[in-house]
Amino acid sequence: MKKQLGTGLGILALAIALTGCGGSPGPSSASSSATSPGSAASASSSAPASSTPAGAAELKTASSSVGERVVAANGKSVYIFAKDVKGSGKSACTGGCATNWPAVTTTSATPAVDGVAGTIGTIPTADGKMQITINGMPIYFYSKDEDSSDTYGQGVGGVWSLVSPSGSMLTPSSSTPSESSTPSGSSMGY
Repeated sequence: MKKQLGTGLGILALAIALTGCGGSPGPSSASSSATSPGSAASASSSAPASSTPAGAAELKTASSSVGERVVAANGKSVYIFAKDVKGSGKSACTGGCATNWPAVTTTSATPAVDGVAGTIGTIPTADGKMQITINGMPIYFYSKDEDSSDTYGQGVGGVWSLVSPSGSMLTPSSSTPSESSTPSGSSMGY
């Protein structure tokens, strides 16, 4: 019983430590001081590696000039590729496209979300990871987005769109040409 309690506290301490790495300011839990270093090490070696703390939302929503959009746990915008086929179980973005538009991946078969109403799923990637899908469409990051407020991928090449909380594509405003949403000197499409 004590070993199970120690392992549970180790996992809790690991989750708290990972939350601290995420940049969330705030006090740490007093219960983490009761965890012995040995139990935390054994818990971390048996648990799968994840960039998102257990129970934290991997997708959430944020405001943008185009409207509410889906973002990853790190706050960065996610996009849908119009050339993907809904429900096909695979991504049409390969090679150089995948370099410029990396897949949003997860270690969970059921990624946690906050405020996202679209149907969440996963598909396998070419390198054996799990790419998150919304309403059967794979989602991606844009390599030019560096900050959580960046939406440079919106409208690129006429085939990339931000994702609404319902899982639909957010269309660029008619007053903002897609070229103006990319960093200067960038003609990178797909």
